[in-house]
Amino acid sequence: MSEMIYKHISLPKLNNLQPNIESTCLKLMEEAGELAQAVGKFRGLNGEAVEITDSEIVEMLSSELLDVAQVAVSMMFVLEEKYNINIDECVDEHVAKLIRKGYIALKE
Repeated sequence: MSEMIYKHISLPKLNNLQPNIESTCLKLMEEAGELAQAVGKFRGLNGEAVEITDSEIVEMLSSELLDVAQVAVSMMFVLEEKYNINIDECVDEHVAKLIRKGYIALKE
């Protein structure tokens, strides 16, 4: 069986907030919107001339993507702490779903 490649990131619990599902979901949509806006703007899709370098664009996209990831991780903490969801089990089920859908090919 071929090895699955994982990207592991570890992001902290934000301990100066009192997030709930609704506030976290809204923040996630806000951050995803900022990522989409950055992609559109830096690809010139809004009609403006792009006046920054590719490396600056990649840095900004990386920053926005990590904002999205941080909020997603915050929602995972909410689900674990307030609703007793086992995120590790959810990840295993998610990977199994990706395999079933053919997004991950396993070779023997």
